[in-house]
Amino acid sequence: MLFLTLFYVAIIVEAMTAALSAGRRRMDWVGVCLLACATALGGGSTRDVLLGHYPLPWVAHPHYLVVVVAAAIATIILARFLDRLKTLFLLLDALGLVVFSIIGCNVALEMGQPVLIVIVAGMITGCTGGVIRDILCNEVPLLFRGELYASVSIVAGVIYVGGLHLGLMHEVVVLVTIALGFTLRALAILRKWQMPSFVYNKDWH
Repeated sequence: MLFLTLFYVAIIVEAMTAALSAGRRRMDWVGVCLLACATALGGGSTRDVLLGHYPLPWVAHPHYLVVVVAAAIATIILARFLDRLKTLFLLLDALGLVVFSIIGCNVALEMGQPVLIVIVAGMITGCTGGVIRDILCNEVPLLFRGELYASVSIVAGVIYVGGLHLGLMHEVVVLVTIALGFTLRALAILRKWQMPSFVYNKDWH
């Protein structure tokens, strides 16, 4: 029950952050809703297409679309108030990243995939929605801007899979993974931790 609740929180937050991004690009209401759906459900859909896992989440559970669109419309209505909650949204997004990563790992594990693919599936689920959002908004994806984002997803996946291989209770593994993954991402946001950047300015001509 806790896990399902966290999943709904994650897709709602992703939908709302996407709606705010769409608003900054002056998209119409249809564009806002489409961007919200692509962001909130795009990671899971991409994972399932790559792994051949069907039906896609929103096809198997159409009410996910209703929840995401409702969150996007609510954001349009409440936008003037939500903009003041930027830090809260970033922290909730951090929670969503970890929850999505666990879900992605779970799907791959149920399919019997090897550990490396399980970790990658978690990262795809956690990060791809944000990449789609940023690309459609003509921005450099957060994933490629030095932020501790994909690395947090990978760490969360390793903790989750490692805990299961140690034979720990599933609920305990989930809670520990969420706690550690969220803490790492939150610290990265608050302390502005970043990955080293590659800079190459040499002229070839």
